[in-house]
Amino acid sequence: MKEYMFLLLLVVCSAKPYRKSAQFMAKAPQFMIMNDMMLNDEDDDDNNALFPIKRTVTRRPAKPTTDMPPVCPFGCQCYLRVVQCSDLGLTSIPNKIPSDTRLLDLQNNKIKEVKENDLKGLTSLSALFLNNNKLSKVHPKAFQDIKKLKRLYLSHNQLTEVPAKLPKSLAELRIHDNRVKKVQKEAFKGMHFLHVLEMSANPLDNAGIEPGAFEGMTVFHVRIAEAKLTSIPKELPSSIYELHLDHNKISAVELEDFIRYKDLQRLGLGYNKIKEIENGSLANTPNLREIHLENNKLKKVPPGLSDLKYLQVVYLHANSIVKVDVNDFCPTESRVKKSLYSGISLFSNPVKHWEVQPATFRCVAGRNSVHLGNFRK
Repeated sequence: MKEYMFLLLLVVCSAKPYRKSAQFMAKAPQFMIMNDMMLNDEDDDDNNALFPIKRTVTRRPAKPTTDMPPVCPFGCQCYLRVVQCSDLGLTSIPNKIPSDTRLLDLQNNKIKEVKENDLKGLTSLSALFLNNNKLSKVHPKAFQDIKKLKRLYLSHNQLTEVPAKLPKSLAELRIHDNRVKKVQKEAFKGMHFLHVLEMSANPLDNAGIEPGAFEGMTVFHVRIAEAKLTSIPKELPSSIYELHLDHNKISAVELEDFIRYKDLQRLGLGYNKIKEIENGSLANTPNLREIHLENNKLKKVPPGLSDLKYLQVVYLHANSIVKVDVNDFCPTESRVKKSLYSGISLFSNPVKHWEVQPATFRCVAGRNSVHLGNFRK
């Protein structure tokens, strides 16, 4: 027994220190490897005591920097690349706007002009709000440094024409409630990303839209309401999905008015003076889903509604319609596929609703989708 214990003690004393093999390290989890590296860094002769000796760590002095934080214009608030200078009574665009500004809010001031160098260096600007000022002039080179601008709000000012050389990157342009009487040729040329064009509440008539004014642009939503249009503009971009021309002086819809608007889905012609819609004119808008013709002077339901298979909403209230035929809204053949109407308004018309046959609304989603009656002389 003594010999056995002696041999065991001899084996233990002659064993080599334990070291992790390369194969084990390759298969070990990452946290084990990191922990092992940290222990190895601290495992030396000077740190074996029960209470390790603290070392003095020599750190290299930080290099002096000359970079200063961006200066915020006086009176404005700057935070996360947003500069808010609204409601300050400013008469001009302030200086020293941080170059990395993405949103610049200058609305509700008294700014009269955008000069050539007012926006110089703001290459990251994506939104500019200048609505509700006294703008009457925008320099043609004011936007020459801005290549990423997506939203430009110029509503409620005193502009007499669309500013020249607007950024091609615009997705939303609002010039609502100005004094625009003229849209010059190629005013929107190269704007292939524009989604919304708002030009309502301007004294703009058909003669003020020069030929080629909308040439070379792509836009989906156009609104020219509360203007002086006497007919539907025929040179708008063919890409439009929504066209709103309500509150104008349009008196008729002619056959060629919608020839180039094949993708039109929503049409707003309410509050005009329309007396007649020429037969076949709506056939040029096969994708139409909603049409507003309320508050006009129509004497009958517009022809061609039953042929529009996607049409779901029709506003015809407050007209002079005296009769509704059984096939005015629905196709004559039952096998023809037609989307069900979700809304048909015929109230405030002199039609005798008790004379309207129930089959007239055979392609309506439900009885609550039709509104009749309430006519007052």
